[in-house]
Amino acid sequence: MSQVPTEMQAEPTPAEIKQSRVYQQWGLTQAEYEQICQHLDRLPNYTETGLFAAMWSEHCSYKKSKPVLKRFWSQNDRVIQGPGEGAGVIDIGDGQAVVFKAESHNHPSAVEPYEGAATGVGGILRDIFSMGAQPIAVLDSLRFGEVNDNYTKHLVDQVIAGIAGYGNAIGIPTVGGEIAFDDVYKGNPLVNVMAVGTLDQADLHVGKARGTGNKILYVGAATGRDGIHGATFASSDFESETEQDRSAVQVGDPFLEKLVMDATIQAVRQFGSDVVGIQDMGAAGLVSSSAEMAGKAGNGVHLNLDRVPQRETNMTPYELMLSESQERMLLVVKPEALERVAKLFTDAGLSAVEIGTVTDDGRYQLQFHGQTVTDVEVNYLVTPPKQHQAERVPHRLETEDRTQYQPQIEDSSATLMQLLGQSTIASKAGLFRHFDSMVRTDTVIRPGGDAALVRVTGTNKGLALTTDISGRYTYLDPEIGGARAVVEASQNITVTGATPIGITDCLNFGDPDDPEVYYELDHASRGINSLAQRLNTPIISGNVSLYNEMDGQPIYPTPMVGMVGLLQDVHQATTSFVKQAGDLVYLIGTPGPDFNGSELQKLQTGTIHGRLRPADADQAADLQALVRDQILAGNINAAHDVAEGGLAVTLAEMTFTTPFSLDVQVNCPVAWTFAETPSVFAVTVPVARQAEFEQEARNRAQYLGRVTDNAAFRLQATDQTIRLDKAAMQQHDQEALTWQLNH
Repeated sequence: MSQVPTEMQAEPTPAEIKQSRVYQQWGLTQAEYEQICQHLDRLPNYTETGLFAAMWSEHCSYKKSKPVLKRFWSQNDRVIQGPGEGAGVIDIGDGQAVVFKAESHNHPSAVEPYEGAATGVGGILRDIFSMGAQPIAVLDSLRFGEVNDNYTKHLVDQVIAGIAGYGNAIGIPTVGGEIAFDDVYKGNPLVNVMAVGTLDQADLHVGKARGTGNKILYVGAATGRDGIHGATFASSDFESETEQDRSAVQVGDPFLEKLVMDATIQAVRQFGSDVVGIQDMGAAGLVSSSAEMAGKAGNGVHLNLDRVPQRETNMTPYELMLSESQERMLLVVKPEALERVAKLFTDAGLSAVEIGTVTDDGRYQLQFHGQTVTDVEVNYLVTPPKQHQAERVPHRLETEDRTQYQPQIEDSSATLMQLLGQSTIASKAGLFRHFDSMVRTDTVIRPGGDAALVRVTGTNKGLALTTDISGRYTYLDPEIGGARAVVEASQNITVTGATPIGITDCLNFGDPDDPEVYYELDHASRGINSLAQRLNTPIISGNVSLYNEMDGQPIYPTPMVGMVGLLQDVHQATTSFVKQAGDLVYLIGTPGPDFNGSELQKLQTGTIHGRLRPADADQAADLQALVRDQILAGNINAAHDVAEGGLAVTLAEMTFTTPFSLDVQVNCPVAWTFAETPSVFAVTVPVARQAEFEQEARNRAQYLGRVTDNAAFRLQATDQTIRLDKAAMQQHDQEALTWQLNH
């Protein structure tokens, strides 16, 4: 470099970088820095050091989690695009496909909850429309500390406002998700977002910079200094005594994103193969999008940073490349179509600037004020050194008592009311009412049931959507907990009548350098993978969020499973709510004394402990097939899976918001009606369908009783009877969480 541009004169020299070791603040280890120096055969400058720090962060490179992720089963005859692109793609017939992915925004939401949650929605939507798909739905999976904490109440308020503020404004319905509370998430909330889109398969695009001489087109918002080193920020632990890096959090503009989304989809449809590749500028901004696109195509890329639209003055190459300003996309376009594609964006009021060219030299070169400020090998930049993480069985798993918790139930009616008031079980309607779930008018099943159902526009086909987390179970046994998350998600899809067809995930864990945390990650993933294969639900996309710790205390190992199901005709769908008096109530599956990790154990002891019984994959597959087949045959008109709080809570929830109640009898102790055994369903059957249902179900279903039209809810067990006023029970469920958040 002959003369340092004015903007860069305040930056430390390569020698000063080496001496000060500033790269360690950005997450590069000493060994990694020395490897870079050896590879380049020189000291990297300030910009280059920043680029390597971002691209070799766990958030961008998955360098520590990749050995686990490679194990995931991701192929079957429906899969069109598996992991490695903006989102996964699955064939849904008739030349159409569903596109979906989940992302986490945990760290940004912890320090700036409104913007953290809002930009989480914006970022995952860009992953969907960067594939050429029209986003159709968003779901949120949230974890907070206990609601008796004032800061948690602030986080809940702001995260919900952020999701609503972005999702409602851009016009994509928030159709579902789930929210739960536990003290382990205090200070480190989890904000996971799943987005779903659809496309005609001919419109599918991927993020590859193919074709030497093709042009790099920057579109969308101008670049500012927001979000610099956001990827590095997401790859480090929290400490309560340290001011968190709020500058690493971006500020979103949903109205601008709407313009970018519509123009990008139009460009794909109008110009087809002339738009060679698309990728959003997400984590690590311009460097990750451009380097990853070049790396996946085996090419190089040369960028002229003087042409990058800037909304602040005197920005340096380091800032321009690492900014995570929102609502920006990078397109690779054939030269002959460049002007017409750019005009489509500028006509929409957006920036659209050619900033570079695809090359065949494999180099990542950046020009600034006529000088080369970065010149490194693309493949080296996008390929961090292989990592081998040590793992060790967590001490608690070696010493934990294997016996099941034995609850004491003196007043079963009071116990049911207490469970309905637990923050994790109580109705979330007061929070979900902030979300527009009906915009675009294709939502068939709204939030509040087991899974949402969204119609594929212009058809009768429906996509059932759910997100599920089993953090408590995963804490007690990582492998069983991971498996149970898949079972729970597939049950939620099944009770709508849909067939589960694919999985995305967010793997939320603590510091992977802790061998016990890495064991949790490894074994939870094994559990997810084994059930995914058994249920024929390939894992086609996902995200890893590590370093979820506060002052060295990790959260529960918390894998979130997002699942999509396909229903050929939405008119065949059912919901969890009972439909008419006189219908017969059946239990499918067999509850057992599964109390470890349950809401009842937490209610009575304040903790969770003990070991879990393994999830029976064959039983899960068999019973889910039975429930689906009977729904599609018209023999079941309400179905609800047994989850938090057990069968008693499940049966009570089936009556809420309806004019009906239940009068049922179970052949087990009343305590078992609060157990959380997987693969158990409660269903209702019209009297006219009883014979056909019982013939198909055989010994897999037990008759419990009837749907009634009176005010009493009665659940008789072998030792006690629960008797409650249905209206009082429903009011308690619907008001409990709102009351806790406001007092």
